[in-house]
Amino acid sequence: MTSGTLTLVSTKDDDLSSLPVVPARHPWRWVGVAFVLVLAAQFVHGLVTNPAWDWPTFARYFTARSILTAVGTTIVLTVLGTALGFALGIVVAVLRMSKSPFLSAVGWTYIWAFRSIPLIVQLLFWFNISYLYQRLSLGVPFGPEFVSFETIALISPMGAAVLGLALHQAAYAAEIVRSGVISVDRGQLEAAAALGIPRFRQFRRIILPQAMRSILPNAANEVISLFKGTSVVSVMAIGELFYQVQVIYGRNARVVALLMVATVWYIILTTLLSIGQHYVERYFARGDRR
Repeated sequence: MTSGTLTLVSTKDDDLSSLPVVPARHPWRWVGVAFVLVLAAQFVHGLVTNPAWDWPTFARYFTARSILTAVGTTIVLTVLGTALGFALGIVVAVLRMSKSPFLSAVGWTYIWAFRSIPLIVQLLFWFNISYLYQRLSLGVPFGPEFVSFETIALISPMGAAVLGLALHQAAYAAEIVRSGVISVDRGQLEAAAALGIPRFRQFRRIILPQAMRSILPNAANEVISLFKGTSVVSVMAIGELFYQVQVIYGRNARVVALLMVATVWYIILTTLLSIGQHYVERYFARGDRR
């Protein structure tokens, strides 16, 4: 110390750069990895060596024409049920968020009713609509009829399946859309209104792009659930994937192999949907990246 000034002398012990850098060790992590790998290896070994899986039968039917046709029917049911369900769900969500108590009550009642009734009951109801109402008519309520028609040829089994899936899906889609819309900060709408931006443009350019980040994960989950849920229409004797598999193993008694055919097809199509979900989410999240 000289002239009132404190001089610090660096020593080798104080030089942090000379200290060795030791990476964190996680021995139990590697134990867990080894345990999972052993289980996976045992599972794969059992699939390959256990003759009960009956892989020759699996290979025979996996690309059979009847199975491919059933896969196509399953895809059609999923696409139509999703498109119509979300189109109606958007309308129900708008009703649910309406400032009119009557319209809001209508939207809430629809969601409550179709979420409460099991899907299989709804499908059987539409499938047997001609038993409940033999004839429908259009005219003055409680008055003269202008047009009437028989219901026995009104809804085919395929039409009943699409209608039931779409109405059921719309109740869940409405809540998904509503949750996405209300997640957008209201201050942005107030700022847009102050700038004189029309309401439709506010929804299209401000609300929807931000709401989609919240809507897409839940919507994709619902689509995947609907894709697997189409197996319920097998009660209506529609030739979708699960029904066709049941028909085949009912004839040859190869239950496990045919169930694996359906399982692998479900896994493939679900994987494709998940990949599509990833790219769509990335597209709508492009403005939120850092």
